[in-house]
Amino acid sequence: MGNSHVPLDNARHLVQACSRSLMICVLLAGGAACENKATDTTPVAQNPPSAASRLLHLTAEELSRMQLELSPVAQGEILSHREFPATVQANQNELAEVTALIRGRVVKVHVDVGQDVKKGTRLALLHSVDLGMAEGEHLKAEARLEEAERSHGRARELYENKAVSLAELQRREAAMKAARAESRETRNRLELLGVPQEEIERLDREHTIKADMPLRAPFDGRVITRNITKGEVVETDQTLFTVANLTDVWVIGNVPEKDIRFIRKDQHVNVVLAAYPHAIFGGTITYVGDVLDPATRTMSLRVTVSNPERLLKPEMFAMISVYTTSSPDALSVPLAAVQ
Repeated sequence: MGNSHVPLDNARHLVQACSRSLMICVLLAGGAACENKATDTTPVAQNPPSAASRLLHLTAEELSRMQLELSPVAQGEILSHREFPATVQANQNELAEVTALIRGRVVKVHVDVGQDVKKGTRLALLHSVDLGMAEGEHLKAEARLEEAERSHGRARELYENKAVSLAELQRREAAMKAARAESRETRNRLELLGVPQEEIERLDREHTIKADMPLRAPFDGRVITRNITKGEVVETDQTLFTVANLTDVWVIGNVPEKDIRFIRKDQHVNVVLAAYPHAIFGGTITYVGDVLDPATRTMSLRVTVSNPERLLKPEMFAMISVYTTSSPDALSVPLAAVQ
């Protein structure tokens, strides 16, 4: 329903009441005028009033003087809406908890809560003894591989000159393959620890152990939590930073069982926040729950809302407003006619 009409059934009794009030006013005015006339006239029998006589007829002048406005009854679709309580949450597809892949001591913290970051931005720097040991093992494996490759090369030359046996050549070739596999294993371990490829190449080139582990942002976003201080030793199970992209957010609500029939995926809805009571944020239903909460008998509902100005913040209270069609061919009267 638009803002200018109300259902006719709800307003009919108001119109009838107004008509009766107008008739009473006219009769009272007529009675007051008759008080000045003689009272000795003989009463005349009157017939019961007909249905037509109960209608109130007003001239254009009377309508103008009474400031009444006529409007036709409208017929069309009437909309009703239902509201469901909800809270704002970060888009879980754009939320990352940054942890350390290896135990280490915090050397420096580069960002703080509320700071926008780009993908790859350094968040903090750790110094790890365990990482230093892993880098040392890699350098040892690389040295053994170089020695095994040189030994195999000499054995091949000697074998071609019939100076060593085929068995000796094969033994040195096997040693070279084992050293190569060990080198790959230590390199893979460094990669699993989060050491970037360029750092591994620097290690191979310079043969210098740094044992530094940078923590980097996984994508563009904003730092919304920080649980790290300089000098502390962090473990692999600690969440050190939380980075979220809040350009769109989720609004999670609960729908009572009786209202589930009004909800469908991809439906456009309105969201109103307690923080901005006069603002309406449009959103789209992107998820409808498949099961009910047995305790509350409600179904989970998720609305995705664009948030370019970052007005919607996680944990804000909200109301999800869903409009439904109550009657496709209902009669309505102007809202101004209902007092």
